[in-house]
Amino acid sequence: MKLAEPLAERSDAARRVEQLRARIVSNARHQEGETPAEDAARLLAEADEVLRTLETLIRRINRTNAATELGAEGTLTDALARRDVLRLRHAVVTAAADAAAGTGQTSYSRQLRSELMMLSALPVAELRGQADALAREIRETDTRIQRANWETELLE
Repeated sequence: MKLAEPLAERSDAARRVEQLRARIVSNARHQEGETPAEDAARLLAEADEVLRTLETLIRRINRTNAATELGAEGTLTDALARRDVLRLRHAVVTAAADAAAGTGQTSYSRQLRSELMMLSALPVAELRGQADALAREIRETDTRIQRANWETELLE
């Protein structure tokens, strides 16, 4: 089985656990003399089963990621860490550029020459260029990760 398949299963299992959690919470208490819509104990047991499956999937995925070499980037785990940090760096640089440009702030225009003028403390154009370069690197890294996911066999 290729790595991409259990990754999709992991996503589905995590979503299923969240749905079960919500159903458990809404059926955990009920008024005296009434019957809850669903059996919370049965839902809890079902959630436990899904969580055991999820743990097995995560272990196998992590073992596979750590063992899969991607050349100069290191392992698949290294590439995932790189992509995560690139996304964070992109968010920081974009937020800095937006703040320096005054994006999202209440528009303020001077009425009189004596009023204070707002100045940018950062080079907005340069930051936008950095953000574009980071976005490109994120896309390229993600493409290599996705390719590996479809080419790599899941380890036991």
